[in-house]
Amino acid sequence: MTQKTRKIMPVSPDELNQLRQQIDGIDSQLVELLARRAEITAKVGQYKSQVGLPIYVPERETELIAKRRAEAEQQNVSPVLVEDLLRRIMRESYHTQNVDYLCTNPQIKKIVVIGGAGALGSIFVDMFKRSGYSVELLEQNDWPNADGILNDAGLVLVAVPIKLTESIISRLKNLPVDCVLVDITSTKQKPLAAMMAAHKGPVLGLHPMFGPDVSSMVKQVVVVCHGRHAQQYEWLLQQIRIWGAILQQTTAKEHDDAMVFIQVMRHFCSFVFGSHLASENPNLKQLISLSSPIYRLELAMVGRLFAQDPALYADIIFDNKDSVALLSEFSVKFNQALALVESNNKDEFIKQFFKIGSWFGDYSKQCLVDSKKLLLKANDDRSLSGDC
Repeated sequence: MTQKTRKIMPVSPDELNQLRQQIDGIDSQLVELLARRAEITAKVGQYKSQVGLPIYVPERETELIAKRRAEAEQQNVSPVLVEDLLRRIMRESYHTQNVDYLCTNPQIKKIVVIGGAGALGSIFVDMFKRSGYSVELLEQNDWPNADGILNDAGLVLVAVPIKLTESIISRLKNLPVDCVLVDITSTKQKPLAAMMAAHKGPVLGLHPMFGPDVSSMVKQVVVVCHGRHAQQYEWLLQQIRIWGAILQQTTAKEHDDAMVFIQVMRHFCSFVFGSHLASENPNLKQLISLSSPIYRLELAMVGRLFAQDPALYADIIFDNKDSVALLSEFSVKFNQALALVESNNKDEFIKQFFKIGSWFGDYSKQCLVDSKKLLLKANDDRSLSGDC
């Protein structure tokens, strides 16, 4: 009997109940296995902490996933499913390993974080403390005692809003000569120049490419812009690697030029999109319920902007010297595209579509693959009852 003519025998309610009980039993076993795995990964984290190994090792992760995908194929299990499960499990395991860290420079007497009580500064305060450093905070009301707080500091980290960064740096002219002066502002040329002028010792510019809502630094990007005496702050870069972050090195100018596209344009477009939605006042719940996963993701990226500090995004957009020129050019491109729609010029639209696609090249194909993974996760989050 061929597959087309084979009849599927109906399952009785009792048999269905038994099958569901089997699924429940297997799921319980999975939970037990995950608990056992978490115990082991916690021990791995303890070992890494003792010897100073990074939490995130890309080669190990790649090798593990490749092996499990091969095993899945041998057992007629979807390798994509296995990879998705493993990546989610590994993300959780990184958090179980995220306890204490090896101190790469125990000779440092003290680290001072200016603005350490803030959202992003507090992350670094926590990471430094968990790495065994003595940390002090310097906040707005502490400046009368600043000399005492900064005395004997081996590292001073400036973690204040963009608009305050340069003025704060200008007050740091009496730091110990071997103290490392670092800022974590989202612009780099002006803060780096201000640090070089205020301090004769080692200077470093960092830009953490994440917000204060991250649960750890594992796989997070930190941009590195070198200033002066790199050998004297190599211990700090190694410390950040141990925390699991990925360091990307560039010049301050290259960084600021890139941030116009990465931050300014993205946040500004989200602002305008959100502004237009608010003025048109559609039924937001209906938009969400009727939308595809990709639109819900796009809407989520817009909506999350307005759940955060408006002053932060105002500083990012307004304080970049190239913002006006680039956004003005974007406005021109928008109006040109609108003119194509107004004139019903589909042929020119398609022509430009292909031209833009050619600029993206193979990356657009990779985007299609990557976005499919995100869309599957977004679709899973739309709660619907059913058996698995």
